[in-house]
Amino acid sequence: MDSPVITLTTDFGYEDPFAGVMKGVILTINPEARIIDLTHGIRPHDIREAAFTIGMNYKYFPDGTIHVVVVDPGVGSGRRPVIIETGKHYFVGPDNGIFSMVYNMEPGAYRVINISSEQYFLSSKSPTFQARDVFAPVAAHISRGVGPSDFGGQIEDYTRILLPAPVMVSEDRLKGEVILIDRFGNAITNLSMEEISKLYDSNPEGVLKIFLKGREVLLLGCYSEARDKGIYSLINSSGYLEFFMYMGHASSENGISIGDNAEIVITGRTGQA
Repeated sequence: MDSPVITLTTDFGYEDPFAGVMKGVILTINPEARIIDLTHGIRPHDIREAAFTIGMNYKYFPDGTIHVVVVDPGVGSGRRPVIIETGKHYFVGPDNGIFSMVYNMEPGAYRVINISSEQYFLSSKSPTFQARDVFAPVAAHISRGVGPSDFGGQIEDYTRILLPAPVMVSEDRLKGEVILIDRFGNAITNLSMEEISKLYDSNPEGVLKIFLKGREVLLLGCYSEARDKGIYSLINSSGYLEFFMYMGHASSENGISIGDNAEIVITGRTGQA
């Protein structure tokens, strides 16, 4: 690979040296690697947040990108390290469900390899820092052309966690929930433009209404269209329904939490659901 891209997604934060050391290991093995920090701000131990974060963003990187994702409360235990190979990307991390959204996004188009070839590890004994000793060096060796099969055998009993999916309650009503809250306090849901299009299929002339925890919220086109410091919604640049407060923190100022209910309803021209 020529100047391969390796992304890092962790819950390590930005105060400790962990992420920096991972980069040092990668560059020692492949000085030509291009390393991109997707984020080190995942909430500690939050596998689900990491699953959504990588699942919603990996397709914005070039073919051949290697994504290292480490949110690993089971580090040092019997949980397996894995490589996921899709048609265009590689993923390296623990087999704890962290790649569940990737599996959902790539149905039938991936294979999972149990990393067992210790010759590629920095150290085979690593009770607390396998991101440095296993995942970083494995990603670096992939970037140098080592094939996934060289690291171990394919497995079928990999771990998946249940991720909340939108539910079509009726032909005119779709339920979802808040799945992520960013540092600006914006609440991102699992309701996508693709799902909204399904509602319009049943009622092309209908009027779209948005609800958060049972309260109707006006849908706008961009943040600056907000009239005041109230709660508004929009379809963000990734195609997902998002609730926000213009130049405010919607989550903390309005008690919005991950898991809160969100609904999209198509009404008739009379305004009746």
